[in-house]
Amino acid sequence: MERRPTVVHQAPVDRTPAGKAAAGQTRAGGARSARLPRDERRAQLLAAAQEVFVANGYHGAAMDEIAETAHVSKPVLYQHFPSKRELYLALLDSHLSSLTDLMLGALSSTTDNDERVQAVMRAYYRFIASDDQAHRLVFESDLINDPDVSSRLETFNKTFADAVARVIAEDTKLPPLEAQLLGRGLAGMAQVSARYWLETDGNLDLDVASDLIYRLAWRGISRFPKET
Repeated sequence: MERRPTVVHQAPVDRTPAGKAAAGQTRAGGARSARLPRDERRAQLLAAAQEVFVANGYHGAAMDEIAETAHVSKPVLYQHFPSKRELYLALLDSHLSSLTDLMLGALSSTTDNDERVQAVMRAYYRFIASDDQAHRLVFESDLINDPDVSSRLETFNKTFADAVARVIAEDTKLPPLEAQLLGRGLAGMAQVSARYWLETDGNLDLDVASDLIYRLAWRGISRFPKET
């Protein structure tokens, strides 16, 4: 009696980037990191990505290196962020959201305009002092001219400047466009001076630096007529 050959059924091969990475990980026998809740894993991956993006720039960063820095396999990284671009935009959104909340909080922390200007400048300087990597990723990225990135930065700048302009307009009754121009000027003063302060490598005290810029800004803005 003729013996029939045994047929072995193989599972379909996953040829996606995550699947290929998983196969390579299995062959290499690499260790996988312990399971974490989704939010904790996402935070871990974002922190690792920020480190790699700041060190190498967006174009020089590789998903392999981000996964290695986070001590996870590439499939785990791809499960949360399907591409390097989505990973970068998620980081950008997170930092801009935090900075927006910080700036608006400083503006609303008092009704005294002198104290408002001081609070805004100090809050901005403290933001970059607490995490200069976040500031560099947001404002010094080699992806800054990308439409998705530049539109997010413009949204932040407009939100911040418009909030300042509303305070100026209410206080002085200047026309909206004039108030918005002053708002942009104050916002730009905070950003440009703070970026230079980073370059002093701690040789200029944070409170001294922010106070200098606050006094410069206040001496200018306080000269506009106040409505009574």
